[in-house]
Amino acid sequence: MLNTHDILETITMIEDEHLDVRTITMGISLLDCSDENIDKACDKVYDKICRYAGDLVKTGEDISKEYGIPIIHKRISVTPIAMIAAPCQSMNPVKFAKALERAAQTTGVNFIGGYSALVHKGFAPGDYALIQSIPEALSETEHVCSSVNIGSTKTGINMDAVAKMGRIIRKTAELTADRDCIGAAKLVVFCNAPEDNPFMAGAFHGAGEPDCVINVGVSGPGVVRAALAKAGDCDITEVANLVKRTAFKITRTGQLVAQEAARRLCVPFGIIDLSLAPTPAIGDSVAHILEEMGLETCGAHGTTAALALLNDAVKKGGVMASSHVGGLSGAFIPVTEDAGMIDAARSGALTLTKLEAMTAVCSVGLDMIVIPGDTTADIISGIIADEAAIGMVNTKTTAVRVIPAIGKAAGEELNFGGLLGEGPVMAVNRHSPARFIQRGGRIPAPLQSLKN
Repeated sequence: MLNTHDILETITMIEDEHLDVRTITMGISLLDCSDENIDKACDKVYDKICRYAGDLVKTGEDISKEYGIPIIHKRISVTPIAMIAAPCQSMNPVKFAKALERAAQTTGVNFIGGYSALVHKGFAPGDYALIQSIPEALSETEHVCSSVNIGSTKTGINMDAVAKMGRIIRKTAELTADRDCIGAAKLVVFCNAPEDNPFMAGAFHGAGEPDCVINVGVSGPGVVRAALAKAGDCDITEVANLVKRTAFKITRTGQLVAQEAARRLCVPFGIIDLSLAPTPAIGDSVAHILEEMGLETCGAHGTTAALALLNDAVKKGGVMASSHVGGLSGAFIPVTEDAGMIDAARSGALTLTKLEAMTAVCSVGLDMIVIPGDTTADIISGIIADEAAIGMVNTKTTAVRVIPAIGKAAGEELNFGGLLGEGPVMAVNRHSPARFIQRGGRIPAPLQSLKN
């Protein structure tokens, strides 16, 4: 039973410490929308999304008003479109992206994810054409997000797909260069992509999911930082316990919103994603949590250890608060979306190499990193391959969302606005991996994949 202290504490978290529910994401299966006639298939896609998600935004707004909990985004994820486009291979799959865009505009959601392909073991019908169309699709839509899974612990890494995605990311940035290369900010390359992730740009509705489901992503790095600041000079064990207790409270808020949204929309509740998702707002930063632990600045030696402690404690606290935890669940380190990360990158304390090391212990991977506009496709592919290897060997999700800033060099700035934020162009290692990338083939699955 709630007492006065619990209520006042939650109010403080919301008003002063940036606690929010980052997203209510409705996952919708489109498997029954396939058709050899692409126009009919697109109509089915649009109709089904609007039928299921027509009240999603209003429901989120109503819950936010009634409970006083900020709900920042309402989003939709759908079955990877490459699967739906398979029967109409001779047609341009961008038509599906435009159908998704129309549905997003009709329903009023912030983003719609699922212009995706799963090619971790090879290209199935529909995959190649969809991947080839990503630059055009993202340049001609505003709300559509795209992702490609190029590896997994069970299958290894598809190096042909890795090579292709380096070129796709560059072309996407080039086609949206007049809009600060925003297309690349809506494109994620995964290893071990989860089927129930509610966060963009990587969300899609997996084939093993229900016909429709509600997944919720919580936030709250400001709450964790405030709790550590109040605790003072306690030892590391107490730091971990404090993060666990705080993560429990944050997750309970998300659980309440998720169950209420599912009830009102008459669809099943899926999962809570525990991830601490930062914003560019001051006081809402994962980097600042690490600095509150005792680092002079994020990126200093000790950063990876501090992040490992934070990620582990968030998971342990969150799983006590909900029986259905999924998605990515941990601590995000998107550079342009985190005020502390932005400052650390500008000062030179946080480099691409250090970020790669940090991804071995956090959720996701190299996220929202701006790189020089003349970075070659082979170097981008090398970055993807390295990050996928970390995910494959450690049996965890890793991802790459890098934005080549066309026309800009290291040290200059790129500004997206909103939750996507802003940040400096970070230097990359210029030594070429081209010969390695161009070999193609597949990196074999590691020994830890043989668990059956």
